[in-house]
This record gives sequence, structure tokens and C-alpha cells, in this order.
Amino acid sequence: MDLVIARPEGLYCPAGDFYIDPWRPVERSVITHAHGDHARTGNQHYLAAAPGEGILRSRLGQDINLQTMAYGERLLHHGVTLSFHPAGHVLGSAQVRLEYGGEVWVASGDYKIEPDGTCAPFEPVRCHTFITESTFGLPIYRWQPQADVFAEINQWWQANAAKDKTSVLFCYSFGKAQRILHGIDTSLGPILTHGAVEPLNRVYRDSGVYIPPTIYAGDVKKSDPIMRKALVIAPPSAAGSTWMRRFGDYSDGFASGWMRLRGTRRRRGVDRGFVLSDHADWPGLLWAIGQTGAERVMVTHGSVAVLVRHLREQGLDAQGFSTEYGNDEEELTSTEATA
Repeated sequence: MDLVIARPEGLYCPAGDFYIDPWRPVERSVITHAHGDHARTGNQHYLAAAPGEGILRSRLGQDINLQTMAYGERLLHHGVTLSFHPAGHVLGSAQVRLEYGGEVWVASGDYKIEPDGTCAPFEPVRCHTFITESTFGLPIYRWQPQADVFAEINQWWQANAAKDKTSVLFCYSFGKAQRILHGIDTSLGPILTHGAVEPLNRVYRDSGVYIPPTIYAGDVKKSDPIMRKALVIAPPSAAGSTWMRRFGDYSDGFASGWMRLRGTRRRRGVDRGFVLSDHADWPGLLWAIGQTGAERVMVTHGSVAVLVRHLREQGLDAQGFSTEYGNDEEELTSTEATA
């Protein structure tokens, strides 16, 4: 029997009787990270990597029944040895290593391979079977070094400030926002944040991650001169909302791996697109899979068919897993959109 199988509730480990990132409420859940498509409310028990505790409690509720483990720490449950290993995706993100009956499986969750200073960097884990994401599993997706993207954001912000124009940068509120704040030149001007971003900044700071001083945008009046020099970090759902009226004359940008496609930039209707993703690109996916030494690869959410076909051409036993993962922070509530 496979160590992990797909069930209507999510990815299930029969030997251990638990689920990995279930999308329906279950008794025992093992969580790779706190993005909404992987960590959901309603589970009776949660197990996660210790660095993600603050984020999970912030998003799912302070009173969730949560047990945490340090990266690399081992837990024996029903004969299955379980451990968490850094995925490099967002704060607290982890790959789940399972060992049972001489077989080793690793479920990656979401991951990226370029370290960014806001979370533990990705560590390859040797295994027989690797469950990998494929969010950007097409050869067109190839990321430039993040330092180059931060330099582009700095230049755009500086040029707007010289024209007394606010710079509004849309990005996912958890992970991407903090990565940008950690990487940009904070000497260029004041930084304002949306109500969906600021609480998560506090969790990162409490975890020891450097996030520069930020101002909650709701506390700044439209007439305040700092508006005209400011960089505003906001979630995608704020675009086109009444919340944007406070900025008067502004230039907007969007930071996402999806900005690699011209059609997506046009549909978003923003002035600038910055190609920055917290997921592995095509070369990154292939490198990570190769580093595991796995002969069998299970592919989840994204361009599953393309990656499966490529891996089979390389001689690997590859197949797709049908899941309900995807979109990360793309869908936010109407309350968050106007916070």
C-alpha cells in the first residue's frame, strides 16, 4: 500500500491515520504551512513545524489544538516516523518526511529554492517517493535573481516619489509582502501597509525576522504629505476597491510569478508587473526533484500534466495527484479587501 493516498478529505497516510494539508475537516492534520489552501479551520488536531506556530494561530485562531516540532525532530506515530524539513516558501513552511516499513516519502507542500532571509531555506530530503507541487511547472517560468526584482521595485518607487505620486504594490499578504519588505531599500521613503498585511508583519517580527518599520495606511490622512512619497503594500483584492481612493494620484504594480505572462499583466491592469514568486520555477522544480533521489514522483496542483510527462521522459515513475491546493492568497474576503 502507498504511504500516502488521495482521499476526498485530502492526502491521507493510512499507516499513520492522519492527513497532510486536508481541505476538509479531519481528526488529525499535518500542516506544511499556513496559506489558506493548505491550512484550514475545523481540524481537531494540528501538527506543524515550530516556526509556523505564530502564523497558524494568527490565521486559524489562538485556541486551535496545535502541536509543533522543530525542523528535523522526529515523531513516531503508529509506526510511522514523521519529521519536518524547511521548504523555503514562507515563515514556518515545511516538507513532511514519512518513513514506514523501509520506505521514505516526502510531501513538499509549497517550496522555493532561492533563500530570502524571511524563512528557513529549502533543504533537499532524500526519499523514495517525492510529492511535489507544480504551480509554475512550465518551461516559460524562469525567475531572475530576487535582488534584481527588488532593484526594479526600488527604481519604480523612487521615480514615482520624484513625481509626488504614491506607489501601491499589490502582493499576497502572507509571505510575499514580508519578503518584499525585507528586501527593498527602506531609506527611499515611508512604507504603508494594508490591514491584511500589518498583523502578519507583527508575527514575523515576533519570530525574529527583520521587517522594517511600517505604518498602517488607515492611520494616514489623504492630505498627509507622506502619502506622495510612500510605498503602499496591499493584497490583490484591494485593487479597484474604495480603499484605494485615499491615495489620490498613484501608480500601481503587482508582484507575482504570474506577471511573467503579458496576458496576466494586461488583465490585472496595473502600471508595472514585477516577476517575483515564492514558488520554485521550472529549473527549480527539476533541481529539487533531482536532489531527492526519488525514483517515484507524485505531482500536485499547477501544470501537473506537463511536469509528469517531462519526468517520465527522464525515466522517472511520475503521476499526478488530484488536490484542492492552489491560488495561495489570491482569494481574500471582502472585509480584508477594505481593511
